[in-house]
Amino acid sequence: MSRIGKYPVPVPAGVEVTISGQDLKVKGKLGELSLRLHDEVSAQVENAANDSGHEGKVVALKPKSESRMARQIWPTMRTLVANMVEGVNTGYKRKLMIQGVGYRANLQGQELVMTMGFSHEIRYKIPVGIQLKVDNQTEIEITGIDKQKVGQVAAKIRGYKPPEPYKGKGIRYSDEYVRRKEGKKK
Repeated sequence: MSRIGKYPVPVPAGVEVTISGQDLKVKGKLGELSLRLHDEVSAQVENAANDSGHEGKVVALKPKSESRMARQIWPTMRTLVANMVEGVNTGYKRKLMIQGVGYRANLQGQELVMTMGFSHEIRYKIPVGIQLKVDNQTEIEITGIDKQKVGQVAAKIRGYKPPEPYKGKGIRYSDEYVRRKEGKKK
């Protein structure tokens, strides 16, 4: 039995979960997300039992059969639902740092314009549902309600100039440690 899947997803106050067939919608103060559940998994909104420690409503997911696929996809669906509930309630945030002489970023309308030492500027069109904030041209803050989309945007921006191991120049996550290498010896 799955250790992750068996725990119900607590639904905080101000978040509304509706299930119709295999379609699940989560609506909160920051927005609305929807998910199509896998055919091997069923979900239902229940009142929380007092012994579980949650008050209010919970989303309980269960496998429809004992097949291998059902047991594998069940905890994944539970995690996706939990991420949606947290996203519409508090949102997700990812921070990037730019290091290097002359490396900088600016917002121009719905585009992030980066100068990263290439012969041209890098222009990245900001996707719908994602907000970007640039502090002092070297810190980029990515926020949104979809965890997957926030992570994907952060990875895409970092991929334009990943940190190199000799001087550490490039774009890195704020909590990333770049292992440095020793340079050439004379």
